[in-house]
Amino acid sequence: MSAKKALNGDMLYLIFDTANMHRWNDHLTTVDLTELDKQAHKAAIAWVLGKYEETETDARLDWTKIIEHSLFSFIQRSVMTDLKPQVFHRIISERAEEVNRYVVKCFDENVPNADPEFRSRLVEYLSSEKRSKEDDIVRAAHYLATRWEFKTIYDANRSMYGIENTKKEIEEQILQHKDLVGVRKQVDDSNTFDFIDLIGQLRFQQRWARTPRIPKTTVLGHSLVVADMIFLNDLDRKADSRQIYNNFYTALFHDLPEVLTKDVISPIKANVDGLAHLLESYEKELIRSKIMPLIPSSWHREIEFMVYDPFTDVDDGEVGKRTGRDIKSCDLMAAYLEAKASRWYGTSSSTLIEGEAELRKKLESSAAGIGAKELIERLDIILS
Repeated sequence: MSAKKALNGDMLYLIFDTANMHRWNDHLTTVDLTELDKQAHKAAIAWVLGKYEETETDARLDWTKIIEHSLFSFIQRSVMTDLKPQVFHRIISERAEEVNRYVVKCFDENVPNADPEFRSRLVEYLSSEKRSKEDDIVRAAHYLATRWEFKTIYDANRSMYGIENTKKEIEEQILQHKDLVGVRKQVDDSNTFDFIDLIGQLRFQQRWARTPRIPKTTVLGHSLVVADMIFLNDLDRKADSRQIYNNFYTALFHDLPEVLTKDVISPIKANVDGLAHLLESYEKELIRSKIMPLIPSSWHREIEFMVYDPFTDVDDGEVGKRTGRDIKSCDLMAAYLEAKASRWYGTSSSTLIEGEAELRKKLESSAAGIGAKELIERLDIILS
């Protein structure tokens, strides 16, 4: 029997399935807001908050802890469905032990072959007081992502009973975290908000935009699936903390240029001579002119590292290691799951049929680094 892994088909599907969890569904929304997208935005905001703590207070952060605790809180939310925040937090505060047992029970049912060490850390996280600087960052990022969502629906719901109370509660939750530099800047500095807002706009861009699909997934949600996959794979491979950081945030931000260009589908890139090179050049130009002015100059090199050639392997004495080809494999696997799941739900097209077959062929031939064969075999069982 093969060893239990952090990255396995059940875990992958648990993450992906949150694209079916709709947020603010008791309000009028102009765009579909899902739990997957919320968690993706939260992960990006946590990076911004963490970078400010590092660069302006000289804090020494455990980035692996930020990534993993974000994932643990994501798992908790995936089990607790779409409860109103007030209800969720009251249940957590008044019935913590019972809720934790229920979350672990559901996790065990959904991911029966979880890596024991990963599961043990999940259990420890759920019962912990979460008072570390890293947990403060994750929690603040959660509220800031919620506020961003609320701003998108506020105008359409001004006449709704209780909307002003909701607004006040969200602002109060954010102000509780003003000890974090990045939170203060969110309140006082429009540039900081503009960068987070720009990332959030990837929640509006649909994947596979030209074909009907269930569930619809966005560019930002897709990016989190890729990022969580490479993180879990790095845990299995006992990667060092710098590689974990490089891989996760490269995966999370690898599609950031698409907020400026929108997605150009692969067949067009492949069949129009010189287009891929032109797009790459134009994307770099736009990143320099549109994104870099929104963040401190000391972050520029890191953003360039994450978004320029994200699928290349790097092993550098200064920036550390990045397994870009494995990130690419995770990107293909996430796309494969998007096509396969939609066909399983009963919404198909020639584009999805051909895409699923082509992606599977690529994964089986070149993605051994993430255990693609085992992932595909398990997904075949789950989606059958």
